[in-house]
Amino acid sequence: MNRALLPACALAFVAAALDGVSARDAEYRLLNEISIGGEGGWDYIIGDPPAHRLYVSHATQVVVVDTTSGDIVGRIPDLPGVHGIALAPRLGRGFTSNGRANSSTIVDLKTLQPLGTVPTGANPDSIRYLEDRSEVWTFNHGDGTITAFTANDGKVVATIRVGGALEEAVEDAAAGRVYVNVEDKAVIGVVDTKQHALVATWPIPKCAEPTGLAFDEQNHLLLSACQGSMAVVDSRSGTVVTRFPIAEGVDGNGFDPITRMAFASSGRGVLTIAHQDSPRAFTVVQTLSTRPSGRTMWLDPTSHRVYVPAGTQAPGASGRPSVVPGSLKVLVLGAGD
Repeated sequence: MNRALLPACALAFVAAALDGVSARDAEYRLLNEISIGGEGGWDYIIGDPPAHRLYVSHATQVVVVDTTSGDIVGRIPDLPGVHGIALAPRLGRGFTSNGRANSSTIVDLKTLQPLGTVPTGANPDSIRYLEDRSEVWTFNHGDGTITAFTANDGKVVATIRVGGALEEAVEDAAAGRVYVNVEDKAVIGVVDTKQHALVATWPIPKCAEPTGLAFDEQNHLLLSACQGSMAVVDSRSGTVVTRFPIAEGVDGNGFDPITRMAFASSGRGVLTIAHQDSPRAFTVVQTLSTRPSGRTMWLDPTSHRVYVPAGTQAPGASGRPSVVPGSLKVLVLGAGD
């Protein structure tokens, strides 16, 4: 997940365009800011609701936050170019994707100490724990492969070639499938989890650089976040059934099966919120200003809050915005509080 930071003037254009199609106010707002600080970039963010913990990738570490107090309660260090972390709470383990080391680190979630390292393909980006198979899969952005290894002992059981720059992935355990966005090819790769094999490649028409991917299990829908639109894809046929506008610079999304809300975060400082009016119809109901650089997100399925990491931007030497050291915060967004 490597979105460029874009100028503020583009934010005004996108927000105005999306406001024109808003049907109602979802009443999400900024509830809190959690200070992370430090230097360097960030990528994925994920939480463990029962443990009240939030895991934020940041440069060469994962910062662990107590979501109740907002305090930093620990750090997982020595993770070169970390993109994200997958959680296996029942095993008491976490698994990181270390992009610059071409590896995954196995972590004890209680002590936050490393238990071992597993080699992966080039630049592992997103990472998932498949609880039904007790396997961890890294989606390798650099060489278009998936590395699958066992969660208990870190043994690599398969290298699955998909091709292209792999981004976010979701699992449909009932169907025995994993779906992954291929950013540079604008397709969704479909992988059989039992056979460890690519079984289909579905083009996403009118989709530029798909990154975030969410899943509506009840209605068999994949929500693929493209630049400027969300493509809603039937997970059984690969057919695009509808789409709705979102901001460009997107690098994360989510779907809440309880509230029927879909979310997309953007580096242009916009969180797009859409309501699922019927199984295959969505209406944008709110475009909430976050902060430029807030491109990734995590949706808490229990509190229905959205967490967006973002830092303060400043003009960079190359002409592209840079992030001020020490400015990284996690924005906590929610409704009705």
